[in-house]
Amino acid sequence: MKRTLRISLIDFTGLMLFGLAIFLITFSENLQQYMNIPSSVLHMNTIFLSILIEALPFVLIGVVIAGIIQIFITEDHIKRWIPKNTFLAAIMSCVVGALFPACECGIVPIVRRLIAKGVPIYAGIGFLLTGPLINPIVILSTYMAFGNDLKIALSRMIIGFLIALVIALIISFLFKTNQLKKGLTSANHIHSDDSNKKPITVRIGNVLMHAVDEFFDMGKYLIIGAVLAAFVQTYVSSESLVGIGNGDVASSTAVMMGLAYLLSLCSEADAFIAASFSNIFPTTAILAFLVYGPMIDLKNTLMMLSVFKTRFVVIFISIVTIVVFSTFILVQGLY
Repeated sequence: MKRTLRISLIDFTGLMLFGLAIFLITFSENLQQYMNIPSSVLHMNTIFLSILIEALPFVLIGVVIAGIIQIFITEDHIKRWIPKNTFLAAIMSCVVGALFPACECGIVPIVRRLIAKGVPIYAGIGFLLTGPLINPIVILSTYMAFGNDLKIALSRMIIGFLIALVIALIISFLFKTNQLKKGLTSANHIHSDDSNKKPITVRIGNVLMHAVDEFFDMGKYLIIGAVLAAFVQTYVSSESLVGIGNGDVASSTAVMMGLAYLLSLCSEADAFIAASFSNIFPTTAILAFLVYGPMIDLKNTLMMLSVFKTRFVVIFISIVTIVVFSTFILVQGLY
């Protein structure tokens, strides 16, 4: 009874958040005209809407793909496709992720569904890390943002891939189970084995049903993350962060990683923001910004907390932070 009440309350909260987002999108231009709202709040609202509008298409693509995986991909398919060797499975997941155009928000529901279907947790993490980081769209935008500088784009791709592979292998040693929260396995949904016996129209309908459920489940955490990121961008002075990071390479790298986490930029556009800091911070700090942000940021953390166990998310963020920071401290001599 208590669990049912809690789930109903969470669903009601999600509907309220979606209603608020729709209201702000529809009537944001009229808020200042009819209400005495401080300009900073309106600025925060603008940033919030830009983050939301930027991320929603990728989330929609992600939940549709998650629905397709749920209905059309069986556990037997997963067993045949994933190599039994841990190292080969990790490489395969990173390569597939690198070819997959998704942002850090849209990829979470896909990874959730894959892991629930039987993909090992480390392979899911490899896919989650490389998908938003080094897919073709991201690399092209990075190349253009830095004035057709191939070195920055290739560095992001190669170093990002190697970091993702290392993190996936570390996860394979630390965690042997899927680390999903209770109730998020495929047992609680329509089974693809049964669904595959039904007509194609029924299966497509089931895909859309799963996509809608997934969208409302993930969407509320995206909205909360977008609000927090907009608050940070509005009220946290970037000048103070720049002042902190104007010391050695280590402090610059740490500041840029922190900035990437708090700003929660879409990976398809973050290179243009990073390029604006290129005259202030060293290249290694800029690359740390470009690699760390797509791997983990504020809104992505909230979405992961809704899917994975809290302990796993905390350890995962710690591993990503340590590996990324250490890597760019080690390679600073190359730049």
